Amino acid sequence: MFKKILAILAMLYAAASFAAVDVNKATAAELDSVKGIGPGISTKILDERKKGSFKDWQDFIDRVKGVGEGNAAKFSAEGLTVNGSAFKGAAVTKKDEKATAKAEKKEDKVAAKEEKKDAKADAKAEKKAKAEEAKAKKEADKKAKDEAKMAKADTAKPAASAAKPAASAAKAASAKK
Repeated sequence: MFKKILAILAMLYAAASFAAVDVNKATAAELDSVKGIGPGISTKILDERKKGSFKDWQDFIDRVKGVGEGNAAKFSAEGLTVNGSAFKGAAVTKKDEKATAKAEKKEDKVAAKEEKKDAKADAKAEKKAKAEEAKAKKEADKKAKDEAKMAKADTAKPAASAAKPAASAAKAASAKK
């Protein structure tokens, strides 16, 4: 019997510790028990509450310095209420933040991979262009060299052909004698 009473008391204590804490009725100790609210914020809350009860979450956010929508969402998730209602604003949970961060990281990886791929393709195209340019220059040099040889051969031909008739004439003259 004693064990049953002790178990029931333990359950009630556990339920009470997880119960919602209303900002308009809580003591400093109860406010401190909410994760994220320390002595500084609980003091600010109590000071503002002395001026009048908080009407809703927006009134709470407006009057208590250091509490914005992000903190209000966190406090509400930890069990804080204003007039019995939970915060219904832009509540961003850690799961949502992690999912968003993971998606952004994945997008960044894909973008980096694409960037790397593009850079590789650009480098390959540049290398190919340089190779073609070198080949064209080599062909132009060869063509210029061949033209120079042809020009040199053409200038040597008339002199050689002029020398040939003179040699033929000398041979003919010596044969006559």
